[in-house]
Amino acid sequence: MIFTLPVGETRSEMVTLRTLGGIPLVVVAHPLARGAISLLGAQLLAWQPAGEDSVLWLSDENTWTPGVAIRGGIPICWPWFGDWREPMHGFARTMPWDLTRCTETSENVVLTFELRSSPESLALWPHAFTLIARFTIGRTCSVELEARGYHLSVGALHTYLRVGGPGRVSITGLGDEYTDELRDDAPGRQDGPLALTEGEAIDRRYTRPTPVNQVWDRGLDRTIEARHDHHSDVVVWNPGSRVNGRLPHLGERAHQEFVCVETARLTRPMTATPHHPARLSVTLRVVR
Repeated sequence: MIFTLPVGETRSEMVTLRTLGGIPLVVVAHPLARGAISLLGAQLLAWQPAGEDSVLWLSDENTWTPGVAIRGGIPICWPWFGDWREPMHGFARTMPWDLTRCTETSENVVLTFELRSSPESLALWPHAFTLIARFTIGRTCSVELEARGYHLSVGALHTYLRVGGPGRVSITGLGDEYTDELRDDAPGRQDGPLALTEGEAIDRRYTRPTPVNQVWDRGLDRTIEARHDHHSDVVVWNPGSRVNGRLPHLGERAHQEFVCVETARLTRPMTATPHHPARLSVTLRVVR
């Protein structure tokens, strides 16, 4: 749907601006991959390497309304994570960002977005900041978050991976220790890959992950690699069948279509100082 929207403005041979509902989008069409990023939340909505199926899941139930969080893609959760305060997962994903730079090569397109503190953000979180999100769209796809200022924060790159059914998915590299959000943060241990169970909810924070996770998807017959940098945790989430229809913009069968593997800084907060910005990043690739 996104790639067939009418072009509103052509920024370059490979980059156009389009609108979906009330949301402006930046669309990339490179010979090696195509992608789309929303100016609402600087959220990567789509990445599809040439010759491959879409890697990211995006909900059909989104309303595309300014100020309303978009379900799917890679939301930027910052400067807090979870529902302990409003808005859930922080304000970065529901505020408008600015596209500040675009560079193109034969290998990829790199887009840079910026969000600065404002009266609206200061009313929610009393810190001056500049937040930079940098996206590289090519055969691999990377999202880099950089927080500047003088503050402590937590955050996550909340990646929704499109899968052929969670019951046919295994994830390697998560480590052997986690806390279970569904059991009041009870500690748990795991040996080997995580095998998901169809219809069963999962919400775990892995606190000793390796830098690389591989998501083995027997349903779509592919493996997605997620390489994390500057992280302390990896969160694995799927709402399962019992809560579907009760979460915003999540259809009744949506749990069968995705699993979230999230690059996070939760147990070790992001510390930004004027000369040392805090960073968090993930790089995705299809390895089959």
